[in-house]
Amino acid sequence: MPLPLAPLAPIRNEEVIYQNPLLFLKIWEITHDNAHYGFPDPWHWHSHKQVEFLIVCQGELGIQTKSAYTVMKAGDVLMLGSSQPHRTHKNSPVPLRQIVFQIDLTQHFDVSTLSYLHFFSELTHSLEPFNELFRAKPDVRKAAYDLVIQIYEESQAKTFGYELAISAAIKQLLLLLLRNDTRDLSQLTEDESITRLRPALTYIDEHLADRITVDEVCTLMNLSYHYFIKYFKKIMGMSFIDYVNYKRIKKAERLLLTRDLSIMEVSYEVGITNIAQFYKLFKRHNQCSPKEFKQRLRDRLNVAPPIH
Repeated sequence: MPLPLAPLAPIRNEEVIYQNPLLFLKIWEITHDNAHYGFPDPWHWHSHKQVEFLIVCQGELGIQTKSAYTVMKAGDVLMLGSSQPHRTHKNSPVPLRQIVFQIDLTQHFDVSTLSYLHFFSELTHSLEPFNELFRAKPDVRKAAYDLVIQIYEESQAKTFGYELAISAAIKQLLLLLLRNDTRDLSQLTEDESITRLRPALTYIDEHLADRITVDEVCTLMNLSYHYFIKYFKKIMGMSFIDYVNYKRIKKAERLLLTRDLSIMEVSYEVGITNIAQFYKLFKRHNQCSPKEFKQRLRDRLNVAPPIH
């Protein structure tokens, strides 16, 4: 069947509504039982800022990105990068069953692991080598497939503690990719680099409620401004300002959950004195307002554990 050479535009920017505001993910099953297959007309493109894992449990799925067209069969895994345009279709008369797993990976790294974030960011390199890894190593593909299935089953059952199980499976999936990648990733980030940045990271943690400037940290580190900002981004995978804002929003999340503070008080506690800016940053990280986040968390955490 010849591939239609339709233009890439227009592309629908899909807003992903998370199933759990703490896990920053959406995972669901799609089934097509009818015998109809082939290229839809029209065949729409879409994208989203979340990274997506696709697995096929039964049948065949055709997927086109801006650079390639692939037919996935049962047991296959594909990883799509953030904001990567793509479109899919049923590729055979056999019933199609697939699982779509969309996730904001930035939310699953803490200070101890944040230096690995840029391995999964298109800002530094393509994620396509991970797909090459799935194609070249059946054992890695099978392990990734099983982890996505595990995440899906946990999200459906919602057994007490399922958030811990899902978080652990996500970290296993990321570790699987890192340790099996054929590239020499170790040269991109080394332990001594993080150690060198430790005074800056500690200073940020201790002064989140204060005004933090690059100049202050440069003085602390005894480094020039331009060298520091380039070095920080190379090691941490994000700019100094983005990192500070990331830490502030993570602290705000904890305060919203554990303290009886107004939104304005939380904003000031994390060093953001402009309430409009606080709302903007919070929504960028959580796709909801601080008030909505607080309510969702309390609704979920009010569920009592099972009685044995």
